[in-house]
Amino acid sequence: QVQLVESGGGLVQAGGSLRLSCAASGRTFSDYAVGWFRQAPGKEREFVSAITRNGQGAYFADSVRGRFTISRDNAKNTVYLHMNSLKPEDTAVYYCAAAIRPFASVYVRDYSQWGQGTQVTVSS
Repeated sequence: QVQLVESGGGLVQAGGSLRLSCAASGRTFSDYAVGWFRQAPGKEREFVSAITRNGQGAYFADSVRGRFTISRDNAKNTVYLHMNSLKPEDTAVYYCAAAIRPFASVYVRDYSQWGQGTQVTVSS
């Protein structure tokens, strides 16, 4: 298994940017595809973005495509979510998750390890 810790959340105004980081330890990071999910109060957890274990494939939810980017630095055991042009509807707790698979899944059930989450709040 791998342990994940998210950081970089905060309060920003609409149109602003944040970079979230997901730092991993405990296993070879390059073995894991990594996804980002978010959950707002009273809502179910939803897919945001994911990246394959070699970084060659990246996937985005329709709601964030064109605004968010994802990258990974396996030498640093870290995945980043770059969030631009933030909207109030992006407000949620953001989680990163890892899965031992060669592709990136959009499904919560496919991920075995989860971080603790980091709060992102976007004001109008």
